[in-house]
Amino acid sequence: MAAPISKIVKEQLSEEQIKDQKLENLKHLLAENEQALNQVFTIVSELNDMGALEAATKMVEAKEDVAQIALGQLTRKPVTNIINNMMGVAAMLTELNPETTGKLIAALNSGLDEANDPANAEEKVTIMKLAKLLKDPDVNRAMNFGIHFLRGLGKGLKE
Repeated sequence: MAAPISKIVKEQLSEEQIKDQKLENLKHLLAENEQALNQVFTIVSELNDMGALEAATKMVEAKEDVAQIALGQLTRKPVTNIINNMMGVAAMLTELNPETTGKLIAALNSGLDEANDPANAEEKVTIMKLAKLLKDPDVNRAMNFGIHFLRGLGKGLKE
């Protein structure tokens, strides 16, 4: 009968063996991904030819100066105003009903098409014509919308 195993010895690889294993793994990766590596090298070559790699290297070397300049630019009053305004507009846009916004944009496009119609360009507007136009349901609808919009805007400005 054989003696029982009482001690497990883990095989320790030497540094040379570890390096050989890593090189072998790298060879397999290179062989399996030859096309992708060729594309990467082509891209890097193009970036180098146009000077982008040199610029990126210089930026990395001067990272503290670049960060200081960028931070200085971002903290200027006009930039902070733009950021605050964009945040305000974004907050407002989240409150708008998308269906209403779509309908309003379609109506604006229709109005712009009508306003740019060459047939209407030379037309004279008289007091009598305005009175007749108020009877037009489309004009009346737009006037009603405008009046209610102005009323709501005034209420909002009062608050």
